[in-house]
Amino acid sequence: MTTELATNSMQTAFEQFLERQSEEAWAATLTTLLRSIHEVDKNATQIWFAFYPLSLFTALQQAEDKDELAKQLLMQGHYELKDQIDSSHTFLYGHRYWPQVKKAVEAFAETFAADSAAQLSDQILEVAGQTAASLKVDVSLLVGITAVGFMTMQQAGLANFKSAPGAMLLDKKHAKRSADQILGERAKDDSQGLLGFLKTVDKKWTVTYDENDAAANYKMNHDQDMAWGASDDRTRNWREIDPRRPEGPIPVECRSASCGTCWVGVLGGAEKLSDVAVREGKKIKEFGYIDTTEPKPLIRLACQAKTFGAVSIVIPPWNGVFGKYLKSRNDTGETDTFGDVG
Repeated sequence: MTTELATNSMQTAFEQFLERQSEEAWAATLTTLLRSIHEVDKNATQIWFAFYPLSLFTALQQAEDKDELAKQLLMQGHYELKDQIDSSHTFLYGHRYWPQVKKAVEAFAETFAADSAAQLSDQILEVAGQTAASLKVDVSLLVGITAVGFMTMQQAGLANFKSAPGAMLLDKKHAKRSADQILGERAKDDSQGLLGFLKTVDKKWTVTYDENDAAANYKMNHDQDMAWGASDDRTRNWREIDPRRPEGPIPVECRSASCGTCWVGVLGGAEKLSDVAVREGKKIKEFGYIDTTEPKPLIRLACQAKTFGAVSIVIPPWNGVFGKYLKSRNDTGETDTFGDVG
């Protein structure tokens, strides 16, 4: 596995250690860490790792012509972590502690012993524990964001990682919200009025697409897919914000699960979405976003997922079609297996 650093001789011992961590090793690490991650960030952490898969990064780095491969994989938007070191994880509650976590990860990298036998999960827990003690907060709030820090360094390299400002990008109001407040908001459904229990098709549900922006939500009809509902949102000039968004907050090019631009992560309310149908299940694997048989996974195609209650989602800053490419490489033994996200 290669990175953008010129040669191994220029890397620190920690960078060399990270280079040896495969997609499979990270999948096992994440499974171990989930037991220690606070409920507020369990889904968010898994979603983040699905948004920035190591297998895709590796394929692009190993390509003879990275730009040409990105074009073949129909990559759009911002998909390189080296350009989003401070901003890729704002939807994690642990982002509130990013300045301190980033410094702790840097310090750990600089003092890392080349002969260390500690497992990756143990190292992440160690850094999270030390940072939590200095901040006097529950360590469970820092495990997810610390794992994100490790993976970000693996993909961006130590030099790029250190050069990022280490900024916390939330406003004061949203930064002050507690984990319990956020979990409560995710669990809440819209009131349908005094006679709401009589309503059927005319129920309305709220889709929140950025928990750190009070205005970032829209209403949609019961049993309507999220992409159709988003197309009615005219509160902003979406195309100006992101050319992938011609008609609402969710990027979309089609309505038939053919383009893959409308993929989203479900922070809260996954159980209130329709089950993954055959077409969505097949296509989402081809895109490379997930490989799972879960009926209600955390990664969905918005044009296929119908809502039966209020949900909170996060929209990735990029999209592409790389599942088939990665599978072909796996079949020839050229790279690691693609991890699952349930």
